[in-house]
Amino acid sequence: MTDEFTAAGYSSHDIGFGRRAAMLVVDFQRALTEGEYALGRSPHVREAVDRSGPLLDRARALGVPVLHTAVAFDGPADLGRWKMPELGKITPGSPAAEIDPKVWHSSDELVIKKAPSAFFGTPVASMLRFWDVDTVVVLGCMTSGCVRATIVDAFSHGLRTIVVGECCGDQQEQAHRANLADVGRRYADVVDVDAAVRGLEGIAGA
Repeated sequence: MTDEFTAAGYSSHDIGFGRRAAMLVVDFQRALTEGEYALGRSPHVREAVDRSGPLLDRARALGVPVLHTAVAFDGPADLGRWKMPELGKITPGSPAAEIDPKVWHSSDELVIKKAPSAFFGTPVASMLRFWDVDTVVVLGCMTSGCVRATIVDAFSHGLRTIVVGECCGDQQEQAHRANLADVGRRYADVVDVDAAVRGLEGIAGA
């Protein structure tokens, strides 16, 4: 069924995978994925973590680099104007800042960030250039916050942006679905795990 966005010319084509990809995993850190933390009690996020582990294992086996981000802050000035005071309890080097072991591997890279986007004030863009990638496969949490900001900035850097919807999570599933639909209209391809694996395997076999 055609909606107003389609009628206006949104979602006119797929972005597709390019010649080389990296996995960009946004904030799957223990403070956001484990129930002992106030921010980590979403079953929707935990389900996304569970689905992400096998996908990341397949990507590593194909030689695809995996880059994680996490948020951590050194004090009120570092936290800035976030409206989520629980974030201020996440300090660099603390367990809350550690990547969930279900998705972490010792070969992965980790970048600590302070802002929603993985790109803002970090070396992520230069790391992706070093790897000579033209495609990022995005997963993580929260879909309506840091994942969305990362998608917009990946697009703005001229990267082919693929979002694995099943491997993203949020505090509220409705917000998750709405934001995936919106970025899928404008900036990125939103795919399932199987399509992501096929794309990665296609690059590896090229």
